[in-house]
Amino acid sequence: MIAALETRHGRRRMTLLVCYTIILMFVVFFLFPPYWMAITSFKTNHEIEGLKGIPLIIQEGPTLTHYTSLLTETEFLVWFKNSVMVTVSVVFLSMLISVLAAYALSRLGFAGASVIGTAVFLVYLVPDSLLFIPLFKIVGFLGLLNSKWVLVLVYPTLIVPFATWLLIGYFASIPKELDEAALVDGANHWQMLVRIFLPVAVPGLIAATIFAFTVSWSGFLYPLAFIFSSDQQVLTTGTVTSLIKGDVYHWGGLMAGALLACLPPVLIYVFLMDYYISGLTAGSTKG
Repeated sequence: MIAALETRHGRRRMTLLVCYTIILMFVVFFLFPPYWMAITSFKTNHEIEGLKGIPLIIQEGPTLTHYTSLLTETEFLVWFKNSVMVTVSVVFLSMLISVLAAYALSRLGFAGASVIGTAVFLVYLVPDSLLFIPLFKIVGFLGLLNSKWVLVLVYPTLIVPFATWLLIGYFASIPKELDEAALVDGANHWQMLVRIFLPVAVPGLIAATIFAFTVSWSGFLYPLAFIFSSDQQVLTTGTVTSLIKGDVYHWGGLMAGALLACLPPVLIYVFLMDYYISGLTAGSTKG
């Protein structure tokens, strides 16, 4: 009996050791890029370019030169403001469209709703690298090229399909009896959406909102293709185009800009990660 217990405990310790080893490997793998960014951003140009430097540590002492230069010698604050304006507008517009579309496809019960719902999600699978050329023609015809507001028009094409599919799963999971009871009490569809469906679907709404924020904040291809002036650029493209000049890469400034640009999404994920995970898992299985 004692031998069996010792064997069981030994197997349990071995299993935990293997699990923790695998987790540690994943943690090191995923944290290595931001660690490299942070280390590089605090190094001097001499150390970054020196062949004797060790990439993983700071040998000549940390410096804030790259951060100071980024904030004072470039239009970083302008790009940050543009990113905030574009992101807030895109998130609001995308969520408004997604909520209304998801409610209509999941609860109104018109002919072809399920087919349209599937088609909406399939649109999300089309990569933006195939869409930016026809979108360039469209926004050029509309006269929106070289304006940050063009992103408010094109980013929802990436966000709305996925967010709609996610919210369809939440709305479809709500019992039909609530609809019938609300209609008997004299509620219209708008009141049902605001008072019944949205409160129940809060995790899904948060997950969709975080997804919309991430796409609009970190998008690179569309602003690179549609915006040319520095004062209209957003963080992702402004930092790159200003700190890469021909074949000269200002690695310290690039890493500093990338690190600062990563902070808002990281903070949002840290505080809302539980809602994001529950929203994705529930939205993908219900309906």
